Amino acid sequence: MKLMMFKTRQPLQRFVFLAIGLVLASFGGTQAAEPLPSWNDGPAKSAITAFVARVTQAGGADFVPVVERIAVFDNDGTLWTEQPVYVQAAFAVDRIKALADKHPEWKEKQPYKGILENE
Repeated sequence: MKLMMFKTRQPLQRFVFLAIGLVLASFGGTQAAEPLPSWNDGPAKSAITAFVARVTQAGGADFVPVVERIAVFDNDGTLWTEQPVYVQAAFAVDRIKALADKHPEWKEKQPYKGILENE
């Protein structure tokens, strides 16, 4: 399994690793509670729990060592690009730069000035 690593800010990285640890802890040892208890039973929940069980089973064909595990979390399930910036923000910056010649006043007005100066 090929995993891609992205540069992240330390607090975000700590949060992701903590979240992964919490999810994986729910599958380790004696399971005290139902994983994903707030989820309805269905294909999505079954697929996620089966995947986590496969990749955390030492010696299994799909096993991923802990140091190679990463997780992706999203606010709406579409897996938006969020690092280093949301797609919508990148689009807005590009449009400001493209329209700057038609708006010379932007060179002196924030936030346009900062964007045009690549700050």
